[in-house]
Amino acid sequence: MSMGVSDMMKPTGNTLAAAMAVGLAMPASAQNLFGGCPSEAILARFVEFGRTGQMPPDLGRWLSTPDAQHIEPWAAFDNVDYVGVCWVSAWLVHTDEGTALIDTLYGPFSQTLLDNIAKTGTDLTDIRYVLMTHGHFDHVAGAAALKPLLPNATFVMTQGGWDEAIESSQSSQGGPRAWDMIEQDMVVADGDVITLGNNSFTVVETPGHTWGTASYVYDVMDRGETYRAITIGGLGLNAIEGPPQVEAFIESLDRVRALTEAQDMGIQVHLTTHGFSNGLDEDRQAMAERGEEDLNVLIDPDGLLAQITTLREGAVERLAIEQNK
Repeated sequence: MSMGVSDMMKPTGNTLAAAMAVGLAMPASAQNLFGGCPSEAILARFVEFGRTGQMPPDLGRWLSTPDAQHIEPWAAFDNVDYVGVCWVSAWLVHTDEGTALIDTLYGPFSQTLLDNIAKTGTDLTDIRYVLMTHGHFDHVAGAAALKPLLPNATFVMTQGGWDEAIESSQSSQGGPRAWDMIEQDMVVADGDVITLGNNSFTVVETPGHTWGTASYVYDVMDRGETYRAITIGGLGLNAIEGPPQVEAFIESLDRVRALTEAQDMGIQVHLTTHGFSNGLDEDRQAMAERGEEDLNVLIDPDGLLAQITTLREGAVERLAIEQNK
């Protein structure tokens, strides 16, 4: 597949970013609506949802239907496998001393995650860290199912992330979507580095999506070359408590931009938490048809910078709305 598909999807991702930044919610709950995982079509429905504030019933059903969300695991890099589903991501980052899992999925997708991990040939005993981005259930509610199955894993999040996850879980009890959260495990803060074998994961606190949101920076390998990657913890302003949180979001975007533009090992890859935000499934298809001389389409710092620009523009608009309430 040519680079054209990926290039077309980047503006789509930016449109979604704008919708998220001005207040697109991301509730979970679905049937086969799209016949696959087309970012542009999914984007259109989420933009509709963001505009009306009403969850379309068919989209709501789609969001919690495992068969409709199914994505076969695939190798994004020599040391990275995608093991998530269509609408929410999970990544395996392999090292010579074990594997790190980024985010846990949730509820109906816990078994899907386990099946996907197995298909990569990864033994559950080899998973040493579970790096969680923030306390929203679609990213951490799978932790309760995973913890007894991962005897060598340490579960990691910021203090704010742990607090918001535990509080959200407690608030869900007795409701139709109740979920359990594990007890607090390892707490990390901005600048902490987790070393695992021949890789390291730097914690970058990026509050805004939630106050406890963290991003992780690490190395990915492709055909003998090393690139710097980031998984940004959250790109939506769908849980805003007021202007200070939007201001924090803007500051976080500015920080990620600075990291991306850094002269010494700037960020070149964005392994997203929600694939349809930047055309991930189209990139997956391009990777499946990649030739020996073709660049890995996920190496796209310009696409990340464009996404940050659009997110920031939307956040500035949202800040004005919040300030005028």
